[in-house]
Order: sequence, then C-alpha cells, then structure tokens
Amino acid sequence: MELGARDATAGAPYVEASRVKKKSSKENKQTTLAPSEQTSTMKRLFGFEKEDISSWHRLVCLLNRPTDPASLGIFRFLFGMLMALDITQERGLSHLDYKYLDGAPVCRFPLFNFLKPLPMDWMFFVYFVMFLGAVGIMLGCFYRLACLMFISTYWYVFFLDKTTWNNHSYLYGLIGFQLTLMDANRYWSLDGLRNPRKRNAHVPLWNYTLLRTQIFIVYFIAGVKKLDADWVEGYSMKYLAHHWLFEPFKLILPVELISLMVVHGGGLILDLTAGYLLFFDATRPVAFFFVSYFHCMNSQLFSIGMFSYTMLATSPLFCYPDWPRRFFGRFPEFLQPILPFVSPAPISSSSCVYPKPPSGSGGQQEAHAAPKPTTPSFKHKFRAIFTILYIMEQFFLPYSHFITQGYNNWTNGLYGYSWDMMVHARSHQHVKITYRDGVTGDVGYLNPGVFTQSRRWKDHGDMLKQYATCLSENLPQFNISDPEIYFDIWVSINDRFQQRIFDPRVDIVKADWSPFRPNSWLMPLLVDLSPWRTKFEEIEGSLDNQTEVVFIADFPGLYLENYVSEDLGNTSVQVLEGLVNVEIVDEKKNYSLQPGEKMQIPAGGYHKVYTVSEGPSCYMYIYVNTTEAELQKNFTKLSELQEKVRNGTETEPLPPELQPLITGLDDQDSDSSVIDPVVRIFLKRQKRMQEVKKRREASLIERFQRFASKKYYSIRRGFLMTAIALRNLAVGLPPLEQLTREVAYANMKEPETETETSQDERLKDEFWAVT
Repeated sequence: MELGARDATAGAPYVEASRVKKKSSKENKQTTLAPSEQTSTMKRLFGFEKEDISSWHRLVCLLNRPTDPASLGIFRFLFGMLMALDITQERGLSHLDYKYLDGAPVCRFPLFNFLKPLPMDWMFFVYFVMFLGAVGIMLGCFYRLACLMFISTYWYVFFLDKTTWNNHSYLYGLIGFQLTLMDANRYWSLDGLRNPRKRNAHVPLWNYTLLRTQIFIVYFIAGVKKLDADWVEGYSMKYLAHHWLFEPFKLILPVELISLMVVHGGGLILDLTAGYLLFFDATRPVAFFFVSYFHCMNSQLFSIGMFSYTMLATSPLFCYPDWPRRFFGRFPEFLQPILPFVSPAPISSSSCVYPKPPSGSGGQQEAHAAPKPTTPSFKHKFRAIFTILYIMEQFFLPYSHFITQGYNNWTNGLYGYSWDMMVHARSHQHVKITYRDGVTGDVGYLNPGVFTQSRRWKDHGDMLKQYATCLSENLPQFNISDPEIYFDIWVSINDRFQQRIFDPRVDIVKADWSPFRPNSWLMPLLVDLSPWRTKFEEIEGSLDNQTEVVFIADFPGLYLENYVSEDLGNTSVQVLEGLVNVEIVDEKKNYSLQPGEKMQIPAGGYHKVYTVSEGPSCYMYIYVNTTEAELQKNFTKLSELQEKVRNGTETEPLPPELQPLITGLDDQDSDSSVIDPVVRIFLKRQKRMQEVKKRREASLIERFQRFASKKYYSIRRGFLMTAIALRNLAVGLPPLEQLTREVAYANMKEPETETETSQDERLKDEFWAVT
C-alpha cells in the first residue's frame, strides 16, 4: 500500500524537465489538461496504476522508480541527530560505569548467554563508535561506514540487556538497518559535496516504501494489539487520566470517562488510523495535527527518550518527496547557501530504473533532459525481493509467538518487536526468593534484586531462569553449596487480583526452559476472575482515605506467607471466594474462613493463608498504616499551631523543640537533638511542597533553563567519562589520585533542590525516624 505515496511526478524526471520549457498558450493548455484526462483515480490516490503491479517486471520497475531524495535526506539528518542525543541518555552513555559495574558480581540478561559486556573502558569505546556512527548518519559523511558503525554497536548493546528492551529501542535498530541499505546520503550530505555523482541524485522508490511501511506497521499493529479487552474496557492505562495534561478534558468529562474515551478510546482510534490518514493527501493535514499532538503528549506522559521526536520526524516521509525543496525555497535568498538544495532537479542514478519517455513528448530539449532509459538489472530485482520479504517479515513477527513459546508469559513474546505498547500494566505486591543448601538442607531468604540492578526479571520466565542460574553461581562464595532457588512472585496485571506468576515449588536452577517450548512452571493467569475488577472499584470507593486494600487470588494447595509490620496495626483479611485457612505462626493457631468471613491479623508477626478449596481462593487485606495516620494528625496540629503563631493568636511562648516552626529549619538544625523529630519532618515536607509549587508555577523560560541544565550536565559527564576511557585505552591508566580527580570533575552537577531528588530518596526522608 505504501508503494507510490503520490510521488508520480518525482518518478518521471523528463516530465519535470518539460515543465520549464516555454510554450504557447495552446500548448500550455494541452499540457495541463492531458495529465488530468489520463490520470486514473488509483494513480491520484496511490501514485501508481494497477498495471504497475500486474507483472513481476513492472513491480521491479515501480519499486526502483526514480524518486526525489529530498525527504529521505531530511529524515536521515533528523534520525542521526536524535540517535546521537539518545546515546547519551536512554542508551546510557552518561551512566555507563554505573550500568556495567566493571568486575562486580552482577547478574545480566543478554539475549544469548554467551554475550558478555566488554571491560569498562572498551564499553565506552563501543558507545563512542556508536555515537560517531550516529553523527556520520546525520551529516551523511562516509555514510555507509557510519551506518555500519551505528547498527553494529547498537544491536550489540541491544542484545546485551533484555531488561531495557522496548518497542521504540527495537524500532531505532530497524530504521538504522534500513538506512544502511538506502541511498539516504543523496541530499544535504557531506558525501554529496565530496562526490558530484551522489549529490542530489535520485533514489529508488523502495527506499521510501520500506520506511513508510515500517511506520505504518508501528501504528497499525499497535492499534490491533489495543483491541485487547483490557484496553477497550479501560484497565490498561487508567492512571493516566489524572495527569495534568488531561486537565482541559476535566472541564467537560469526569476522570472515568477521560480514561475510557480519551486515553483508551482515543489511543486505539489514532493507532488504527494514523498510517492510513498520513498516506492520503486529503487526510494528511488532519493526521499531522493529531499525530503531533499525540506524540507531544507522550513526551510528557512517559520517560521514553527520543521516541516521540523520532516519530514526529517520520511523519514528513508520507508527504511528497520534494517537500523540502518547496519548504526551503520560501526562505530568504541569502540563507540558500547553507540550506538544502532548492532549485536543481535531481540527477540520474544507477540505483534507479528509468522508463522510456512517453511518445509525443518529443522535442530535442526534452529528449536531452530525460535520463537514458534503463532495464532492471539483477541488483534491482534483488532489492525488490528484499523489500517484499522484509515487509512480510515485519507483518509476521508480531504474531510469531507460536514459534518462540519459551518467551511467552502472561503476554506473548519478547517485549519489543510485538508493538504491544502500553497495553499491559503490572504491579508487584510480594516477591520472595528462597534458597536451599543442596548439601546441608539449610533454608534462607535473599533480598529481591540482589546481584542485579534490574527489576524486569520478575515478569519473564527466560530472565528468571538466567537470574536463578547467576544466583546459583554466586551463592557458593557465601558457603551455600549446590543451591536450589525458589521464587514466589505476586503480580497484578491491569488491575486484576494479585496472583503468582511462577510456581513457587519449582527449583528454577534445575527447571527446564527452552525458547521453543511453553514454560511448564508458569502459572496461568486467572482470567475467569477478571469480572471482579468492577467489584474492586466499589470496595475501594467505600473505604476512607487512610484505609488501603489489596486483592489476592491463589491456587489450590498453595499458601501465602506474609508479615504484617508493626506500623500496620489495623490489618484484617476477608474472604471473597473459596475457602482458606489462616495460620498465625507465633500463636500456632489455625482459623478457617469462608466467603464473607473476616478476621484480624496481629501486627509484628508472620501468618500463612492456605487455599483449601477445590478452586482458586480470593481474599483481600484491609489495613491502615497507623503510624502514618498518627503522623498526619501531628502534622495537622503543627500546621494549626504555626498558623496561630503567624497571625498572633498564639500568646504562649513555644518550647525550644517547637521554635523552628517560627525560625525555620537551617542546615545546622537538621541533626539537632533538641528539635522534635516530628517537627523536623514536618518542616522538611513543608519546604519540599513549597519548592514543588514553585517548580509548577515556573515560567517557560525557567523550565527550559532547568531542563537544559540537567541535560547539559548529563551529556557533559558522558563525554568526559568517554574521554577518560579513550585516554586509558591509548596510554594506560594514570595514577589513582589523578583518575579520582578526573572522575570527580566529570561527576560535577548543578546544585539540586530536594524536589529534584528521586522518588526513592524522598521516601527515605527520615519518615521512619519517628517510628
């Protein structure tokens, strides 16, 4: 469907040449009328006739039809620039030394187990080569070599870590591969300045066909995947409706309808239709508006690096290939030397197949202007075959999970090539790793995430197998021989019950796993319990703001072992469906519960909930964080006291431990034992809220300065650390003191406010100091 894209004139250069010839009014009239009389509806819509695909020879000629290189050249420049920026950010150049931890016992998750990261300095070199490749693509400088530098290092880094896989990272690699095979350096490139034969030369139509089809697949298959019941019913991304970007919609719609109609309904319709709307002339302006709005919103909603901007850069590919000439032709003449070509018509290229001029177009000048007709050679036929096979493969891969069954979990396949974007949201309530010494039989527990920086292994059987194998190799260093590893992982997908994803009775070290066979120790998703989600909303709506609830579903014959913290002093369990036995471990007592029955769980101890019914059991924990509730009461009292002091209604002098309510909290007071710890936390939270408010009310200039500063220090560190690594490879390691100073200089950052710290750091902010 993407063959022509309405670029018929670009494929007929002799017609272009004839247009510059001066004619009489009669000749002009005939010239302008003849095309409209002869052009069919199909050609107006798709850019080619039915006859062009009626035989293999005609199809080869069509796919190799000479086309204006301008739009492809602009996309090449933008893609290379965005990838150069992406390397320092999402690819991780700025924190490469933290990512690979040279020499540390780290568990990794490559696609193939034999893939290993190189030593640290060499990894910086790999990223440096990738960066040079991206810059070379952008500038069109030694283009083919630059593409090979980029894709070879990119795919190496990509295959090295499955935990970072996502759809858009996979898309970058595909586009880089496609550009390697294309003639994208024929317009606005340094290669064109060096070689006149490449400068402003035609490119074959299949160059555009591949890219347009690839982008169409990204949109359309993503839309097809969103026909999933969870997306259609509004369970996948329901939390997004609370984002500030949807504030305008809240003027006319409640949050529930915004989630269902705007987030889920709008996302579904846009993905299904975007590729079609971009293709046709009549609908392209509408598509540009909605697609641009969609990607601009995504850039604010998600941390997805350059993806939104890359997709924006692909949209002009659907326009007429000569659009840059018309666009840059409107700029002042004095800027023309630094802008892309505007006036010269493209020259002929051996990559294209040129047709014979139409009969009757005659005239010596026109015959001289038209390129010499050519017949398809082997390379033209081979490229046509490649184009067709590649497009077929890209349509097939998202549905190839019946082959790679070992990677299928609750969702199918290796996440990345499925275009299964944002359809499944997961939350983890409980993760327990148990080891058993194979010699002594001793049992112990591991901190979830030990020896790894990733959390994605919790959802994927292939990664869990790799993680268990890695743990079994590291635990003997801690006097644990022939270890057995068991995982008890509880996951909720799209607001369902929390349930086990893997069988906790299976030793994953010795468990069988193959990429081509179903995973035998994967527990089935309890889809029959999905209708309970409506009831969940009713239950949650009936609770007060301080009460939380967790919904659990478990399989017959299994039990959940849980610990209730001292802070959760008001915790109970209530059965919704099935039969359970609750064992209070310290009391050595068992209690049987039926649907509707409820019991209090003592805090500060372990308990076990056994499923004794023939089918799955469903129950819920209802709890109140009593410590936090008490703290909030104290905060309310302190706020009222502070307000009374400020307005003069409080006449009694404040004791020393409350004096900071008036004077504030400075750095010297932070660790003072005189100050009440609750007051300290109250003032820190108050300061943080003020800074958050200040950031939200900041002007666009201030926001841009903050954004630019953050990016500057991040990119700065990446390049300085790369320079250090390259120097080490070239001349060897310097003295340790010098290396320490260099790294400290690279680590220099802009002073950060408390609000700029991570969420994890904020949660650690002395909250539990008063417990």
